[in-house]
Amino acid sequence: MPEQHTIEGLTELVEQKQYRALKTALGEMNEVDIAEFLGELDPEKLVLVFRLLPKELAAEVFTYLEDSDDQERLLSVLSDNELREVLDELYLDDAVDIIEDMPANLVSRILRNTNAATRSQINQLLNYPKDSAGSLMTTEFVSLHPGATVEESFARIRRVGLDKETVYTCYVTQHRALVGVVTVRRMLLSSYETRISEIMETNIISVNTHEDKETVAQLFSKYDLTALPVVDKDNLLVGIITVDDAMDVMEEEATEDIEKMAAIVPTDKPYFQTGVIETWKHRVPWLLLLMVSATFTGAILGIFENALAANAALTLFIPMLMDTGGNAGGQASVTLIRAMSLGDVEFRDVFKVIWKELRVSLLCALTLGVLVFVKVIFLDQKGPVVALVVALSIFLTIVIAKLVGCTLPMLAKRLGFDPAVMASPFITTVVDALSLLVYFAVATHLLHM
Repeated sequence: MPEQHTIEGLTELVEQKQYRALKTALGEMNEVDIAEFLGELDPEKLVLVFRLLPKELAAEVFTYLEDSDDQERLLSVLSDNELREVLDELYLDDAVDIIEDMPANLVSRILRNTNAATRSQINQLLNYPKDSAGSLMTTEFVSLHPGATVEESFARIRRVGLDKETVYTCYVTQHRALVGVVTVRRMLLSSYETRISEIMETNIISVNTHEDKETVAQLFSKYDLTALPVVDKDNLLVGIITVDDAMDVMEEEATEDIEKMAAIVPTDKPYFQTGVIETWKHRVPWLLLLMVSATFTGAILGIFENALAANAALTLFIPMLMDTGGNAGGQASVTLIRAMSLGDVEFRDVFKVIWKELRVSLLCALTLGVLVFVKVIFLDQKGPVVALVVALSIFLTIVIAKLVGCTLPMLAKRLGFDPAVMASPFITTVVDALSLLVYFAVATHLLHM
């Protein structure tokens, strides 16, 4: 990459006020890289550099700005003419995404600078539920008639395709009803006289406007789609979802699951854009809940306080027992949550899952149980009875933890909850209590406490 195309090189051009060279360099760069560079500038320079961009490039760069504050700042300082030029170049779904994050005064200004038809389409898309297919789609697609020839269809694509999100996949409609799909590749390989109805694919994968966006993302992954048609309850084609929007959903859902599995209230902001107070608000509720739930383990220890006093050696192995149980349960839960998010496992598979995890748990439990028995005797230098108590407790804890870890997420999804909330922190708390009960039950029986 040329020196002047690096962030450092571009920043130097800004500092030296070499705007002609800067404009030339920006014109040779990818819009994503330009957006990254703009994100590094202070507000005044951000506006200055943005105004150097051609209007087509400016619109593309605008959609890639990661910081919504930068977008808001630009919208605030751009003149109505500049704003109109940017909006004219934006695809409808990108415009809707931007509007959703803007304050009311800027939303009003954006809508005021769009034509009536666009404004109506934007309002229509904004009315769909936030997590639905309708909120992701764009109405900018190429539709063809089944009775048209390939030659007529190419003429239509040339006429209307410039402002469409994609022209590689075209949708065949009759009285607005979706009847087929045809690719430009298939059309190129057909004669000009061929009717679209002869070459279109009628086995169509589509979604309803109110379908959950996570399901939409799974369809893209499952069928390797580049675009997905969206229909209403009457099978009328109302829009399409493109793969870039589906990838955003995948990233968003993955981030959300990771945060839930780490016992954090999900946020849709990047790390450095989330303030300290906001981060505190996202983390402290789960910490309080888990702290309260952990009091059960304390209560169990209190019940068996006399037993521990009679055989203090048992106390040494409690951390190892609880950690092993939590880890075993966490392994099973994370594996199942991922499988469910990919659509590989459904609730109807619950008994198959339990049977598999039972066999896995027995093998893991046997391995760790034997190793722990040897460790307690030779390394910890405790008697064989104590070693047997610890080894048997480890064995039973791992089996129970694996079964709890695989069943709770599936049960949560069945009841309509996000299975990610049943991940490591929550399951660990449950397993900790169960492991202590198992430990003291085994100890009481074998040591006659």
